[in-house]
Amino acid sequence: MGAAHVPVLLEEAVAGLAPKGGGLYIDATLGLGGHSRAILEASAPDGRVIGFEWDGEAAARARENLAGYGGRMTVVEASYARMAEELERLGEREVDGILADLGVSSLQLDSPERGFSFQHDAPLDMRMDRTREPDAARLLAELTEAQLADLLYHYGEERQARRIARHLVEARAKKPIRTTGELADLVVRAVPRRFHPEKTHVATKTFQALRIAVNGEFENIRALLTAAPGLLKPGGRLAVISFHSLEDRLVKRAIEADERLRAIGKKPVAPGPDEIAKNPRARSARLRTAERL
Repeated sequence: MGAAHVPVLLEEAVAGLAPKGGGLYIDATLGLGGHSRAILEASAPDGRVIGFEWDGEAAARARENLAGYGGRMTVVEASYARMAEELERLGEREVDGILADLGVSSLQLDSPERGFSFQHDAPLDMRMDRTREPDAARLLAELTEAQLADLLYHYGEERQARRIARHLVEARAKKPIRTTGELADLVVRAVPRRFHPEKTHVATKTFQALRIAVNGEFENIRALLTAAPGLLKPGGRLAVISFHSLEDRLVKRAIEADERLRAIGKKPVAPGPDEIAKNPRARSARLRTAERL
C-alpha cells in the first residue's frame, strides 16, 4: 500500500490550478485526498474544496485523512460526471478551479480483490463503483467476438485485438473466465511471442480496455469536459492529468474546441525523472491546464 499516498504531478497540478484564499475548488477525483490536501494548504486560511469520489472505500478514507480541515472540505460520494448536478445541490454555482486525475488510484490497484491488476490472481471485477453492473467477468462473458475485438482496439489501442478476442471466445466456450490470472494467461497464449512488448506485460492493453468499458470512463471524461467550462468563473483554471494517449487526446481536443477556454502551455507537463524514480506509476502521466476566459 506504499504508493497509495503519492499523488501524481502534485506540485505541477496545484501550480496550474493557482489556488488562492477564499477560493472554491473541485477535486473531481478525490481518491485518498492527496491533491485536495495540497489545494487546501495552498488556499489557506479559508479556501474550500469539494471532492468527488465514487469508490465508497476511498471516500471513507479521504474523509478520515482530511477531517482536520473541517468545513473547508466537502466529500461527495458520486462520479465527477454528476459534478454540475451535485454542485447545484450544494447551493454552489461557480468555482475557481477544477482538478481531475484520471488514473486508477493506488488503493484500487493495490487491493487484489478489486481485480484491476494481473499482479495478483483475483476475481475479474474492475468496478470503481461496486454498485455498477456489469463487472469485467460478466462483460467478457456477454460480448460477441466482434464486440470484444472492437473494445480492445478502441479502448486499449491493441493491435492484436482480433486475435485476442478470438482466443478469449474460444476459451470461454470451455469454461468461464473468472479471474485476472486466467485472463492474463489467455492473452499471453493468444499473442505470438514476437508481438509481445518489451517493457510492459502483453495483457496490459486488454486490462486497460476492459476497465475503461466497465466504468464508462470515456463517457464520464466527456461529461466532465463538457460541464467544466460552464462551472468555472472567468479566470478559473481546469487542470487534468491523463495516463494514456486516448485520454490525453480527449482532453486536448476538448480544450481546443471550447472557445471559452485558453490552453496554458502548448505541450502537456510530464513528470520528471525524480518523480518517476519515486513513483514508477507516474511515468505515463500528462497534465494539461486551461483558463476560463
